[in-house]
Amino acid sequence: MNSKIKVFSGTKSRYLAEKICENLGCEMGNLTITYFADGEFEVCYEESIRGCDVFLIQSTFPSADNLMELLLMVDAAKRASARTINAIVPYYGWARQDRKSKPRVSIAAKLVANMLSLAGINRIMTMDLHADQEQGFFEVPVDHLFASTILLPYIKQTNLKNLCIATPDVGGTKRASTYAKYLDCPMVICNKTRQRANEVASMEVIGDVKGMDVVLVDDMVDTAGTITKAADLIKSMGANSVRALASHCIMSGPADERVSNSQLEEIVFTDSIPYQGNCKKIKQLSVGPLFAETIRRVLNNESISSQYII
Repeated sequence: MNSKIKVFSGTKSRYLAEKICENLGCEMGNLTITYFADGEFEVCYEESIRGCDVFLIQSTFPSADNLMELLLMVDAAKRASARTINAIVPYYGWARQDRKSKPRVSIAAKLVANMLSLAGINRIMTMDLHADQEQGFFEVPVDHLFASTILLPYIKQTNLKNLCIATPDVGGTKRASTYAKYLDCPMVICNKTRQRANEVASMEVIGDVKGMDVVLVDDMVDTAGTITKAADLIKSMGANSVRALASHCIMSGPADERVSNSQLEEIVFTDSIPYQGNCKKIKQLSVGPLFAETIRRVLNNESISSQYII
């Protein structure tokens, strides 16, 4: 790696930054975060980054401290005269708030994009935004990678005989359809209604799943209410097996218990977010090599199109 390249990590994404650095063949930069008694913190680069291409690795999952860390890392890099500042955000938090779904609400996904741009980023690299059009919230180049590059090879090697792709809600139809076309298999849709956030009121399956090995595909799993309800319903309709693929492993609240008690045989995530639970049905695949290769191509001004399977 060029000596003018510097890779740094926020607190909660260090595990992934280490994998990225290993694949890039470089050492992680030295950065310290000092905490004050009231919870405030200060970011400091312990080496010169003047004239360097700086890559800052930090997913912005809760708590908000992760986002604030990234913003301070960007600001400190700008004030230390970095040549370019590149934010590597495998999981872009707040992305579910991408529109006014009812009167008098914020659009947090746009606000966070504004804050990162104002802080001073020159580029952002992320994966599986909640909605593809959120790329337009940024005024800098966006490299939007897809977890399908990691997840599709995994599902292909399972050699399921009667494979069927399913989406746990209508909003994921495009993603599921793309998977189904690539794998040349049928697709079914789960249609749900909600009473409130994170609570499913009712659900129905559109399509035939009898005797099928069903794979549910989603972008994230939070409380696991939707995906486990879909799995149980599909199994009750005669499916041979049910498993799930999802990009981001949020897994908050009762998620572990719900997955453990559900009809899901397994649920496979990427490691864009660290998993802290102990559910034996959960497996994570690393996106370290994917991001490392994309960083290398960006540095060498090479096309990243070959990074996408679909």
